[in-house]
Amino acid sequence: MFEQIFTPNPDAAKPTLIRPRKGVIIGLGQVGMACAYSILIQDCFDELVLQDIAKEKVEGEVMDLIQGMPFLPPTELKSGTVADEGKDADLVIITAGAAQKPGESRLELVGRNVNIFRSILADVVKYCPHAILLIVSNPVDIMTYVTLKLTGFPSARVIGSGTVLDTARLRSLIGQKLNIDSRSVHAYIMGEHGDSEFPVWSMANIGGAKIIPQDWESLPQQDKDELNSIFNQVKNAAYEIIKLKGYTSYAIGLAVTDIVKAILRSQERILTVSTLMNGLYGINDICLSIPTVVNERGALKTVNLSLNEMEKTQLLNSAQVLQGVFEKLKL
Repeated sequence: MFEQIFTPNPDAAKPTLIRPRKGVIIGLGQVGMACAYSILIQDCFDELVLQDIAKEKVEGEVMDLIQGMPFLPPTELKSGTVADEGKDADLVIITAGAAQKPGESRLELVGRNVNIFRSILADVVKYCPHAILLIVSNPVDIMTYVTLKLTGFPSARVIGSGTVLDTARLRSLIGQKLNIDSRSVHAYIMGEHGDSEFPVWSMANIGGAKIIPQDWESLPQQDKDELNSIFNQVKNAAYEIIKLKGYTSYAIGLAVTDIVKAILRSQERILTVSTLMNGLYGINDICLSIPTVVNERGALKTVNLSLNEMEKTQLLNSAQVLQGVFEKLKL
C-alpha cells in the first residue's frame, strides 16, 4: 500500500559512480562563499575545490579559510577549476551568475545567466561526467532546466536548490508564531522559487495537528489574513534582505549544505528541491519544486501529495509561469 505515496524517478534507477566526498563550488560571490563556509564547518567533503573567474579573490578566500582549518574537521581545500583540481568530483555546486538587483525579480535574471552557464557547463560535462549537479543560481528553476538541456545529464543528477530555503522560512515563521522549535513544523512551499510559489496549507501540521483543520474557504477572514501575512513574509524575504543589506547569503548557504548532506550521506531526506516534472499533477518537461526524496543518486523519487483544488491550480500556474519564460530562451 505504501508504494502509491511516491512516484519513482526512472533516471535514479541507473547507478551512478559516486565516490566519497569530493566537491566543486563554481561561483564565489556572497552566496558561493556562504555555501563554502557552511559546507566546511559541517564536514561535508574530504576535498573541496573553489572556482571563480576572479582568480586572485578565490586564492585569498582559500587562504583565509585554510588558516581556520585547525578549528575544523580536515578538508583539503583548493582553488582551481573542474578541468584541473575538480576532475571527477562527486558533486558540483553552481552558484555563478549575475547578481540580483534591488526590485529585480528572479526571472528577470534569466537571459544573463544562461550565457554564463554556457561557458561553465562544457567543462563540467567533460571533466565531471558522473557528478550530481546542484544548481543554486537564480532563477533556479529555469537554470536547473537549462542545465539539463545543455548537459544531457539524467534528470536525477540535476537538482536545483528550489524552495528548500522558502520552506525553511515558512517553518521558521510558524515556529516563531507558536513559540516552538521550527524543526517540529511540517510545512512546504512548492512551485517556482519566486513570485508564483505557494504554501501547501492543507498539509501543514505541528506534530500531526493540522494548522488548518478545515477547508481554506471555510476559514474566517481573520485567519486567512494571518496565514497570508506569514506567506507574504516568506515570498518577499529575499527582496527585503536585498533591500537592507544588498544580497542574501547565510540562509541559502545553510540550505545548500542541507541538500549536500542529504546527497553525500544518502540520508533519504524529503526536500523541496527543483527537479524535472514528468506527468505528476499533469505537468511535463519543466523544473519546479515539490517534496522529493534525495540520496546519493540525486533526486530519487517525488512525494505524491494530495493537494486540494486551490493548490493544484497554484502549482499549474507556477508551471505555466516558468514554461512561459523558458519558451523565450534560445538554447
